[in-house]
Amino acid sequence: MKNIYSNIIKFNSKNLIKIINILKKNGIIGLPTETVYGLAGNAYSNNAIKKIFKIKKRLKKNPLIIHYYSLSNAKKDVILDKKFLKIYKKFSPGPITYIVKKKIHSKIKPLACANLKTVGIRFPKNKIIRKLLKKLEFPLAMPSANKSSGVSPVKPMDVFEEFNNKIKVIDGGISNIGIESTVLNLVGKICILRPGVITPKQIENVLKIKLNTLTKQTVVKSPGSFKKHYSPGIPVYINKNKCPDKYAFITFGKKYPVTRNSFNLSRKSNLNEAARNLYKFFRNIKKRGYKKIYVAKVPNTGIGIAINDRLKRASK
Repeated sequence: MKNIYSNIIKFNSKNLIKIINILKKNGIIGLPTETVYGLAGNAYSNNAIKKIFKIKKRLKKNPLIIHYYSLSNAKKDVILDKKFLKIYKKFSPGPITYIVKKKIHSKIKPLACANLKTVGIRFPKNKIIRKLLKKLEFPLAMPSANKSSGVSPVKPMDVFEEFNNKIKVIDGGISNIGIESTVLNLVGKICILRPGVITPKQIENVLKIKLNTLTKQTVVKSPGSFKKHYSPGIPVYINKNKCPDKYAFITFGKKYPVTRNSFNLSRKSNLNEAARNLYKFFRNIKKRGYKKIYVAKVPNTGIGIAINDRLKRASK
């Protein structure tokens, strides 16, 4: 039987060389991170950036996140202040993106930043991408590896199903977190542009200031800012207590019975487990042929804030 996932490759020293060569030649590749899988290309190459926007069918006004191995790499392209260094010391490498000022002579292509003077940077924790970034002479522009406004991929097969044989995908197993990084704006008013596993409260404890979550951006500085996003491609209805039998019911906690059409994010009421399951359930439900998704209420605390953000945008 033919292996339909022939473009999914293992990460080893031999394939590392192949990956580096693909990226050096302005190719695009699917890579694992601790949050979700990304669609990676050379952030210093216009050709690579154009390919990312084209394959994702992404609006040019929606900037990409630039991924670095270390502070010394990032300092070549961006301005880093004391507030940034405080947060970085606590949470990076990890699932947080910082909106910072781009240096005038930065090599990051303007297209990657939607022609803004700011840029989102991240230092991922996943061992595979860190090994790769350490070997490269350029950072990686890397949005989630799915078509725009859709569900982010949490395993290599998800990426293959999005793009088939158009790109190679590195098999890094299932993403540990399952939803995208927290985005923290550090230019002007400090605020959360996209909630994630690192919560406002955690950041407030480090910076000793009160943070707001900016729900509407006049200028899009961060991915995940559009009203409709993270959509499974079928209608999603949130904060529901019950669901017709013919539709899928995503639940949370022990109080909901196990039924043929139910998908429980976490019977233990564990929000981290719920985050890992959310996108997986969206994809499974669509594959099973359900026409609508009803979702029970999820506690709006901790990573639950990020889960509810994704659910709200998916329901638009």
